Amino acid sequence: MLEEVERWLTRRSWSSADRPLTRLTDVRAADPHRSSVSVVLPALNEEATVGAIVGTIRRELMERVRLVDELVVIDSGSTDATAAVAAAAGARVVHRDAILPRIPALPGKGEVLWRSLLVTSGEIVCFVDADLRDFSADFVSGTVGPLLTDPSVQFVKAMYDRPLGDSAGQGGRVTELVARPLLNLHWPLLAGFVQPLGGEYAVRRSLLERLPFPVGYGVELGLLVDALHTVGLDAMGQVDVGVRVHRHQDGQALGRMAAAIYRTAQLRLSRGHLVRPALTQFERGEGGFVPRTHAVDTEERPPMREIAEYAARHAA
Repeated sequence: MLEEVERWLTRRSWSSADRPLTRLTDVRAADPHRSSVSVVLPALNEEATVGAIVGTIRRELMERVRLVDELVVIDSGSTDATAAVAAAAGARVVHRDAILPRIPALPGKGEVLWRSLLVTSGEIVCFVDADLRDFSADFVSGTVGPLLTDPSVQFVKAMYDRPLGDSAGQGGRVTELVARPLLNLHWPLLAGFVQPLGGEYAVRRSLLERLPFPVGYGVELGLLVDALHTVGLDAMGQVDVGVRVHRHQDGQALGRMAAAIYRTAQLRLSRGHLVRPALTQFERGEGGFVPRTHAVDTEERPPMREIAEYAARHAA
């Protein structure tokens, strides 16, 4: 590990306990507008988990204390009761397709995160995945905390243990097999991030609106790499929030995720020739193995500040 990264780990890696809620609410009280916080949950068919997450954030961080100003669930086309459950628990629910309708929506998590900037107003935006179980408010307060207390911090990722079934630390397979090798080899300054692909992170709006967003699975790696190039390592940090328990993908879904992440990295390494954006996988059928070819996410959305509707909204 680079000496610069080792120094960064001692200065920019924290625990959620380092900034108790009383300290954070005092900061909010001193300047409520500049440090306003929006929490965004991208959701697709998450009726089993989204209600508990929304309920915890509302109860612990909006009613018991005033840390979060707005809580928005962006529904990206759920066919279950995700929207109704989220609304009943206290979130404002917005359908992906209702945001910026002049640009047809593409499938993918990154698309939802990008569009969320148009329907939120917080100076700090905190993203939280909607499939978490045993959710703790520390996922929000922990990642938001450094941004509230240190003006030099721009981007904070949550770090945590990721169990796979009964095996501790065995989750995050795409992280260990794809993302971590890519970062260590090509962006070694990012080698200190424990969970580079984690879906829980908080970022200043002023930075997010300057970054392009890969529309699919590559969004977390893309934002991390582009943030490094935009604000530098010392403006980034990570916070230990404990354990993350969520629904795990099957092997083929992980393969598609890995391909999209590799493609996102490859695009950032060279804006010239791109790898073929397709992935063939195999499923056993009655007559043997059957090839199934899937398109790899190839679209990226431009920085939000380049969108006319966003510029008009913030000029008003």
